[in-house]
Amino acid sequence: MEYVTLNNGIRMPMLGFGVYQITDPKECEQAVVDALHTGYRLIDTAASYGNEEAVGRGIRRSGVPREEIFVTTKLWVSNTNYSEAKMGFRRSLDRLGLDYIDLYLIHQCVNDYYGAWRAMTELYKVGAVRAIGVCNCFPERLADLICFNEIPPAVNQIECNVFYQREKDLQYMNKRGVHMEGWAPFAEGHNDIFNNETLKAIAGKYHKSVAQILLRHQIQRGIIVIPKSTKKERIEENFNVFDFEISKEDMSLISELDTGESTFFDLRTPEMVEAIATLKRNV
Repeated sequence: MEYVTLNNGIRMPMLGFGVYQITDPKECEQAVVDALHTGYRLIDTAASYGNEEAVGRGIRRSGVPREEIFVTTKLWVSNTNYSEAKMGFRRSLDRLGLDYIDLYLIHQCVNDYYGAWRAMTELYKVGAVRAIGVCNCFPERLADLICFNEIPPAVNQIECNVFYQREKDLQYMNKRGVHMEGWAPFAEGHNDIFNNETLKAIAGKYHKSVAQILLRHQIQRGIIVIPKSTKKERIEENFNVFDFEISKEDMSLISELDTGESTFFDLRTPEMVEAIATLKRNV
C-alpha cells in the first residue's frame, strides 16, 4: 500500500474501498470484510449511502485492528449547518459503532457549509475526528474555505476519471496542500470505458486489466482513489496495482482521453443545486 501525508500529518492510504450504491446490508458487510482481508485499509462511506451500519459490522467482523483502518464518512446536505453538523456526526459514529472517524467530509458544498465547517473544526479539535475535508468542492469555494478558516480542508473528494481528469483542480490543491481524492474512477462504465481501444492497448502492454490501468493512472498522479465492487475477485484485482508503473508516454496517451467535462452532471448549475436541495432527508 502507498500512503499520502495529509496537511495535518495524518497518513492516508492512496487506494481505498468505496461502498456507494451497495444497498443490501449483508452484501455491503461482506464486501467490507473481503476488502479488508484483501489488504485495503481505507473504507469510504457516507450518511446518505444508508450503509454505515453494515460498514461498521464489516469492520468488526474482519478482525483487522481498528487503528489500522482509515474510515471516511460524510455529512449530508440536511445537516450542513452549525447546529446540526455535530448531531449528524454523532449519528454516523453510532451507526458505524466506532469511537472516532478518521476523515469526515462535507458531502456537498451547499447549504450553510461555513457553519458546518466551524462545527467540524470543533470536532477535530477534541479528537472525535482525525481530519476534516470536503466533497464536490470546486476551486473557488475551496479557496474560500482555505482563506477564511483556521483549519483548511485536508481532502477534497471530487469526480475524477480518464474522461474528466481535473488537472487544473489537482494543481491548485497541490499548491494549497489539499489532497485530491477521486470518486467514480471507472466512470461507472460510461463511454464504454472498459472497451476503450487506447486503454485496452495499454492494459495489454502491462499485462493488466483496464480497471487496473485506470486506478494506477490516478495513483501516479498523486490522487487517492476509491473503487467499488461487490465481487471478491474484482476487489482483489483492483487492489493489485502497486507492482507496476505506467510510463510517461502511456500516461500522456491517457491524458488525451480527457474531455474536460463531467461524465455525470455539472454540480455548478442552478438546476443541480436545486436538485440536491430537494434530497433533504434525516440521515
